[in-house]
Amino acid sequence: MSQDISARRRNTRYRWIRQLHLWIGAWGALAAILYGITGLVMNHRFGDGAWPQGESSEAARAELAIPTEARASPEQLSLWLRSHQQLDAQVIRKGGPGGGEGKPAPKWTLSGGSAGSSWALEYVPGNESATLKHSRHSPLAAFNRLHKAVGGGLFWVLLADSFAVGMLLLGVSGIWMWARGRGWREMAFSVMGLSTVMFVAVLGLALG
Repeated sequence: MSQDISARRRNTRYRWIRQLHLWIGAWGALAAILYGITGLVMNHRFGDGAWPQGESSEAARAELAIPTEARASPEQLSLWLRSHQQLDAQVIRKGGPGGGEGKPAPKWTLSGGSAGSSWALEYVPGNESATLKHSRHSPLAAFNRLHKAVGGGLFWVLLADSFAVGMLLLGVSGIWMWARGRGWREMAFSVMGLSTVMFVAVLGLALG
């Protein structure tokens, strides 16, 4: 009797994990296609036979007069851009020390926008103006930017995080279902065992 109860519990657990695996697969199916295509494209972005990565072109360029109060820090400059230019900086980069003995002057770079349309402002501290550049990105370039979480905004980041967690659960549940009813020897001499050996070997070469 206890064996029957234990078997029913195992079968119930298997059905729930299998259903969870299917739900996660359905939730992230389109994302898997998008990330798979863009990942493959970006994997081949270097070398003589590099694959096309999409086109990015400059749409406009302008010189902005920067008021004194916005020159104090990159954060103050970001606040001024948001309130006076309606530009919300998603990335702020501060250049290192420079400007002496032939070294380039330090530079602040603020950027934002969407995956298909972006802007970037370059400002050298102390200057009275800064260069603002707007760019347009083709669909392929925009998808590559989304793959790298550039220009997607908060909702895309949250959605992409859910896909990432889903991939983790998909892998764990897939391994669990594959291992169910198999011994260590069967696991070692299987597709799972072969892929594990290859993954560890190639990862070791890449890290070395």
